[in-house]
Amino acid sequence: MEQIIYPRSALETMCGWVYLPRFVDKIRLHLAGKLHADYQENFTKGFDGAWLKAAGVAAESFIQVVKDSITDGQVADWVAKNVQRTDAQKKAFNDFVLNRGRDEDFAKARLKMRKEQAGLGHRDGLQTFVDFMDADEKRI
Repeated sequence: MEQIIYPRSALETMCGWVYLPRFVDKIRLHLAGKLHADYQENFTKGFDGAWLKAAGVAAESFIQVVKDSITDGQVADWVAKNVQRTDAQKKAFNDFVLNRGRDEDFAKARLKMRKEQAGLGHRDGLQTFVDFMDADEKRI
């Protein structure tokens, strides 16, 4: 059985963006050939894609930024210099990520399905996809 190396929690922030450190981890794992199959289908899609869209950055460009960096600090410096978004724009993205699963009926149904598939259907306290990811990755 292939070992899963979990990316950081979506709750972690970088340059005022929630989820961004998780995306950086996923890119680093992908580049190293260690991104588990469970994460492959949505790589640069889902929340990854939502961040790319909110930041106005192409997936290939950001993957190259991460590839060319050694530390998170270098990635953060690049983001601070090249992703010029207002606090309101960052807040809108952060609110979207942090509330996904309790915001729309479609998202609620998808979260319920994902929880059941993962054997977490009984965990009523998992109200968002961020909650679900943290539980599925055994952080909570």
